[in-house]
Amino acid sequence: MMRFLNHCSQGRSAWLLMILTALILESSALYFQHVMKLQPCVMCIYERVALFGVLSAGILGVIAPKTPLRWLAIILWIYSAWGGLQLAWQHTMMQLHPSPFNTCDFFVNFPSWLALNQWLPSVFEATGDCSVRQWQFLTLEMPQWLVGIFAAYLVVAALVLISQFFSRK
Repeated sequence: MMRFLNHCSQGRSAWLLMILTALILESSALYFQHVMKLQPCVMCIYERVALFGVLSAGILGVIAPKTPLRWLAIILWIYSAWGGLQLAWQHTMMQLHPSPFNTCDFFVNFPSWLALNQWLPSVFEATGDCSVRQWQFLTLEMPQWLVGIFAAYLVVAALVLISQFFSRK
């Protein structure tokens, strides 16, 4: 299995699949926001940014999968998946255990050199409340789904990282 993952990581198909899944998830988020009129909260926006990190890792990986750039893509993938998992978990806890002491910020807080909410407010501006449950599917809220999604990204990324130490035969 490790040799197979190593082989896949050195081809473009697996990276394209990762790009496709991230694009589908980002498109779904925009559909929820602009078509279904659900209001994204600050945590939703940060989770969206983490997903863009996974997307960026896929783009890096597809550019030159047989070069050391692949290692940078894997590191970015792990970093983004881990960050997304932490954010989704924190968001889930806010929804499952609402408290006036456990709330999210009112506004997104991006650094001045990366003011995504000012550059593209239709995607990165938060207008909702983190503790409000707006959507549910199969008894799970959106952040709970994201916990599973980011966990899956992280597990696969960790396996791909480990597979890099297995030689291709």
